[in-house]
Amino acid sequence: MDFCIQLSPYLPEKSYGGARLYSDMVELAVLAEQVGFESVSTTEHHLINCLMMPAPLILATKIAAHTQKIKILTSVVVLPLHDMRVFAGEIITADIFCQGRLLLGVGRGAFKYEMERMGIPMDETRERFDESLDVLKALLNEEEVSWSGKFYKFDALTIMPRPIVLGSPEIMMAVMIPEGIYHCVLRGFHIQTTPLAGNHQLLVNQVEAFNRGKEDLGRTENCPTLSLSRLAHFTMSDKDALSKIDLAYTYYSRFDNVFTGPGIVEHGMIKPLPRNQTKEELAESLLICGKQEMIDKLSVYSDLGIDRIILNINFGAEHSEMIENVHRIAEEVMPYFQ
Repeated sequence: MDFCIQLSPYLPEKSYGGARLYSDMVELAVLAEQVGFESVSTTEHHLINCLMMPAPLILATKIAAHTQKIKILTSVVVLPLHDMRVFAGEIITADIFCQGRLLLGVGRGAFKYEMERMGIPMDETRERFDESLDVLKALLNEEEVSWSGKFYKFDALTIMPRPIVLGSPEIMMAVMIPEGIYHCVLRGFHIQTTPLAGNHQLLVNQVEAFNRGKEDLGRTENCPTLSLSRLAHFTMSDKDALSKIDLAYTYYSRFDNVFTGPGIVEHGMIKPLPRNQTKEELAESLLICGKQEMIDKLSVYSDLGIDRIILNINFGAEHSEMIENVHRIAEEVMPYFQ
C-alpha cells in the first residue's frame, strides 16, 4: 500500500495568510518526497477557508519544480467549474511541467455553497460533469474535435500543445457510491473514495464494487487503482490525541456546513455548526491515534486491497506538528506496509 500526503490548505484564522499557508504546503511536499511518500495530492475549492486551493494545477507545477520523483495528484479538480477547451490545455501544460508525474483526479463538486456561488446549480452538476469528462477525454486523445451536446457546442478544434502521450495524464475519479465506483472502473478509471465519517461497512461495499469492476474490466496491465482518503495524525499521548480530536471536530463542523448544508459562510470563513456525531464517534472513524492503533487500522485497509492511502494531516494542527507527523508516519508506520 502506497502512502500519500494530502495538501489540504485549511485556514482557521484568516490572519495566518494564504502566502504562508501555501509555503507550508510546498515544504510538506518536499519533505514527503525526502522521507519516502509515494505521492502528494491537492484538491480544488473556491471561496472558503477549508481545503482552500482555487488553483490546484498551479500548486502541482510549483511542487514539481521543487521535487524530482514524487507523484502529484489532484484530488480533485471540479470539472463543472471549467470550460474544457481551456482546461484541457492547462492540464497538458501542467503535465509537461510535472514531467509526467501528474495524476488527474476529477469530481463533480461537493459543496453546494461553492458551486451555486460560481453559477452552477447543484442539481446540474452530474450532467455537467458527465459531458465535461467526455469532452475532456476527446480533447486529450484526438485532434480536430467538434461537439454538439447540452452544455458544449463547438466546431472542430485541436488543443495545443498536444499531450506528452495521447490521453495523458491518467484520470482518477472521486466516487463514494459503490455502484458509481463499479461503473467508473469498467471505463478504466482509477478511483479515489472515502467513507468520510461513515461506518466500516460502507468502505467494504466501496472496495467490493471496485474489485467487481476490475474483474469485469478484465485487464492484466495498466489496471485501475483504488485510493482511500482519511484524516490522520500520529499522536504521542492521550492528551495529544484529545487535543487533535477537538481540532478535527471543529474542522468537520465547518466541513459539514458546506458539504451537507446549510452553507453559512461569512467573508470566506465557514461557520462551525453543531454536529450530530459525538467526538467519540468521530474519533473512532479517523486515524488520530498512536503508532500501534494506526498500524492496526491501516492494516485493515491494506488487507482490503487499498492501493494508496491519502492522509489528510491538515485539520488545524500547527505546521511544526504536521512536519513532525510526516516524519513519524514515514519512520514508524510506513515500513510495515512496504
